[in-house]
Amino acid sequence: MSQGKVWLVGTGPGDPELLTLRARSVLEQAEVVIYDALVGQGILAMIPPTARCIDAGKHAGNHTIPQHEMNRIIYEEALAGNRVVRLKGGDPYMFGRGGEEAEYLVERGMPFEIVPGITSPVAVPAYNGIPVTHRDFAASVHFITAHRKKDMPLDINFRAFVEAGGTYVFMMGVSALRDICSGLLEAGMSPDMPAAILSQGTTAGQKKIVATVGTLPDEVARRGVATPAIIVVGQVCSLADKLQWRENLPLFGRKILVTRPRGRSSQLTEKLRRLGAEVVELPSIRLEPLEDNSFLRGQIERIGEYTWVVFTSPTGVDVFFREMRAMKKDVRSLHNCRFAVLGAGTARELEQHGCMADLMPQVYENEAMARLLVEKLTAEDKVLIPRAAIGNPILPEILSESEAVIVDVPVYETLPQEHPWLDLDKLLESGSVDYVTFTSASTVHNFVQMVKNRENLDRVLGVCIGRQTREAAEGYHLRTITSQAATIDSICECILHDQKDEVE
Repeated sequence: MSQGKVWLVGTGPGDPELLTLRARSVLEQAEVVIYDALVGQGILAMIPPTARCIDAGKHAGNHTIPQHEMNRIIYEEALAGNRVVRLKGGDPYMFGRGGEEAEYLVERGMPFEIVPGITSPVAVPAYNGIPVTHRDFAASVHFITAHRKKDMPLDINFRAFVEAGGTYVFMMGVSALRDICSGLLEAGMSPDMPAAILSQGTTAGQKKIVATVGTLPDEVARRGVATPAIIVVGQVCSLADKLQWRENLPLFGRKILVTRPRGRSSQLTEKLRRLGAEVVELPSIRLEPLEDNSFLRGQIERIGEYTWVVFTSPTGVDVFFREMRAMKKDVRSLHNCRFAVLGAGTARELEQHGCMADLMPQVYENEAMARLLVEKLTAEDKVLIPRAAIGNPILPEILSESEAVIVDVPVYETLPQEHPWLDLDKLLESGSVDYVTFTSASTVHNFVQMVKNRENLDRVLGVCIGRQTREAAEGYHLRTITSQAATIDSICECILHDQKDEVE
């Protein structure tokens, strides 16, 4: 049995883009992932489909797995020879019990690494316009845990902190907010000292309440606050409105599920995050090359007979050229071929392999491409269509109206994708999801299969890339909006337009 190893990985405060490069690299190689409740859903979505997931979520007053038991699980999973990644919100050594877990591993001779994370007492204030230090206001910052056992007083030397000055960041202190403010006031702090509570920072639920030490508890009681949250006390809180930036982004406060297959969602995800949305990549399908692609290889052997190759997806392009490479063939074999593609993404993928599209319809639909191509075909033509095993039948049907030879070749399967770390029904029931993007009918079909309680589909607003996708969504009675063009930019514009209509 190979030697196992443990990585204690900090994931930051929730925003997947705050995950470090090292953390991402380690996670991609994980065989077992043990994660906390504070790990962002966008980060959990990065867990490899092959990894086994263990939910170790801890909530105040409801510890799913006691710490001593967690230590044992981490160790035994590694002892079994696994690459174990222990995902922790924030930083493992910042009130994260990473030190206890590391000690347990050291005592038993288990190799481990620490992957630091961007800690929330710095990142969350920054996302809310509050610098924890500032030359004019604070030369020091103090991180304080306000967690306490039930019915026990806070074990904090408030007088020492007040005398030290600077900025104070209290972690796990929502339930103790009134006691914290009272303790600071009794230690001599001015009731007019600016203070803030920052809730669900870096996520779509981000919210801040800025007041003073004297008024913050009553403001929170009046307006309410969700956990997790941190409390910041100090003059730097007076900069919150002046330096706010995330709230100014057009999709701030919006949570969007992207259902494109893994590896095809990055461009859409990146654009939506740049606009301020919280994005969770939730592929509803995975695309797998056929185990036996001998039929395709047989056509590649005779590729000189073909005059057209039709690609309906980037995956079809990828599989086709992968088989060509395996057969030691390059683009010189395609000298007799012209290429028809469906969509700009497919055209870009084709270009990556050194070929340019000769035909692409303005409307990215199978029927539009078939109508355009059939006008160009003669009895001298032979057309190869490498595509999904379950493809839209309208493409070969229309092309068969010509006298050309049409060879429709299944090269990959569209399979459902599971997400063991996510309770999708619970997520939809929470009302936190604003949009679900669909880029094909298959993403719609498989997303619907992931939802156990069909009543939750009433909570879904689908953003569809075209007519066929919209019709698939409406077949399940989903509410929909549709992009004007079948492009990533158009999907983003569709969401922005819907937001504008909502505001107006």
